[in-house]
Amino acid sequence: MGTILPPPAPTPNSPTTEEEKTESHQEVANPEHYIKHPLQNRWALWFFLKMKKSDTVEDFWALYNHIQLSSNLMPGCDYSLFKDGIETTWEDDKNKRGGRWLITLNKQRRRSDLDRFWLETLLCLTGKSSDDYSDDVCGAVVNVRAKCDKRAMWTTECENKEVERLGLPPKIVIGYQSHADTATKSGSTTKNTFVV
Repeated sequence: MGTILPPPAPTPNSPTTEEEKTESHQEVANPEHYIKHPLQNRWALWFFLKMKKSDTVEDFWALYNHIQLSSNLMPGCDYSLFKDGIETTWEDDKNKRGGRWLITLNKQRRRSDLDRFWLETLLCLTGKSSDDYSDDVCGAVVNVRAKCDKRAMWTTECENKEVERLGLPPKIVIGYQSHADTATKSGSTTKNTFVV
């Protein structure tokens, strides 16, 4: 086998091609010089164990790009994205008087809708599209289950009835359930307090 040698260096009298001129004047941008956009809140992404905290929009999306899509998770797995300092439990001080806006999808809709709904939720939380209600939002959860999947947005007060419909198909129902009702339910489902 032969050895591949680099091209010879140009001598002072040899002609230089345009390509060589362009290459010699290109500089690599320093990543520290990129402008980063601070998040409105600090967020913690949970998957059974707490993962990295994000301080900027770019940090958050860099993390998101390296995790599995919700539709690829095994049944029984959850992702939760909560404001820093708020636990993913009903008992947390910020959650105990609140509830959740819930979308339930049958497993046939997992590939077509679950990832899109979860991504739109993340965009809403980390962007500025919920400015009027951002103080009311605690976080969001996606649950992948064998029979159906759930996407929920957790709020701090169960009396606030405002919600946006994010391009949902007409047959998708968003129900609101208080955490207190969910914690004390007697059957397998919780009655919706509000339905949109």
